[in-house]
Amino acid sequence: MSYQPAEDRYESIPYRRVGRSGLQLPAISLGLWQNFGDVTPIDTQRGILRRAFDRGVTHIDLANNYGPPYGAAETNFGRVFAEDFRPFRDELVISTKAGYDMWPGPYGNWGSRKYLLASLDQSLERMGLDYVDIFYSHRVDPETPLEETMGALHTAVTSGRALYAGISSYSPEKTRDAARILGELGTPLLIHQPSYSMFNRWIEDGLLDTVDELGVGVIAFSPLAQGLLTDRYLDGIPENARAAREGSMSRSMINDETLARVRGLAEIAAGRGQTLAQLALSWALRDARVTSALIGASSVKQLDDNLDATKRLDFAADELAAIDEFAKESGINLWQESSDR
Repeated sequence: MSYQPAEDRYESIPYRRVGRSGLQLPAISLGLWQNFGDVTPIDTQRGILRRAFDRGVTHIDLANNYGPPYGAAETNFGRVFAEDFRPFRDELVISTKAGYDMWPGPYGNWGSRKYLLASLDQSLERMGLDYVDIFYSHRVDPETPLEETMGALHTAVTSGRALYAGISSYSPEKTRDAARILGELGTPLLIHQPSYSMFNRWIEDGLLDTVDELGVGVIAFSPLAQGLLTDRYLDGIPENARAAREGSMSRSMINDETLARVRGLAEIAAGRGQTLAQLALSWALRDARVTSALIGASSVKQLDDNLDATKRLDFAADELAAIDEFAKESGINLWQESSDR
C-alpha cells in the first residue's frame, strides 16, 4: 500500500522564517548524518522518514559524505524518496553539502568550484532529484579564495540545481564576507548551519548578531552535543555510546565535571516535565534567531521523543539562570577548526 501522510501533519510543529527570506522551516529538522548509512535497515530508515513527515518535519538535511559509507545516506534517502515521497516533493526542503573529503585526489575535498559542482551533480544523481532546496559549503577552505567557493554556490542556484545557498561552520567574519560576495553576485546567503548546544555555545560570541544583521537564518546541528545531552550519560559512558567507540566523539572529551553538569541539567529538565534531550532542544530554540534545530534519530520512538520538545519552548528567567549554571563550554566543538579559519 502506498504511503499516505497524515492529514494533520502541519498542525503538530511550529515553523519559523529563515532570516528575512520567504522560506520557513520546522522548528526541528531531521538530519541524516549518523543513522542512514548502509548499516541501518532500509525499513528502519523508511519508518523514521515517514513518521517525521507525518509530524510536519518537512526539512531533511544531508551531505555528500553522510553514511557510512560516503554517499550512502543520499542513496538510501533517494530510494525512500522515490518509493514514498516523490508525490510530495514540493512539500519538502532537502539540503546537501560539500566541503569535506569525498573521493581521492585533489578534486574531492575542500571548496574549489570543480569539487563543489561535481559533488552536487553526484548528490542529485544519488537522490534522484532535479534540484536540492539548499546547497551548502560544508566548511571553510583556507586555500581557496572565498570568491571561488561562493561563486560555485551562485552557479548552483542560477543553474537550477539548488534554490538557495548556505554555509556551515563559518566564523562571523567569514559569514559576513560570504554574504557580501553572494549578494554582489545576486544570490542571497540564506542560512548558516553551525554546531550549537548547551556545551558548545560559540555562536553566541558574535555569530548570532552577525546573521541577525544580515538577515540570514540559523539551523543548529548537534544540539544534543553528539548525544551527551541525553539520558544515556546520566550514569557514565555506556558501552554502545558514540564516546565509547571511534566516531564523532571520544572519551577524552567527557570528564567527571561534564557528567556532573549533565546530571544537573537532567534535574532541571525533570522539573519542567521534559527529558534532558527535550530540554536541550527547547533551549537551543529559545533564541528567535535560531530557525531550526537538527536532530538525528535511530528509531521512531527516539524521533517522537525529541519532536515533543516543541510542546514546551517557553522558559522563565529563573529557569534560564539555573541552566546557565551548568550550560558551559565543554571542549566538544569538533568543528572549531573551520570556524577559526
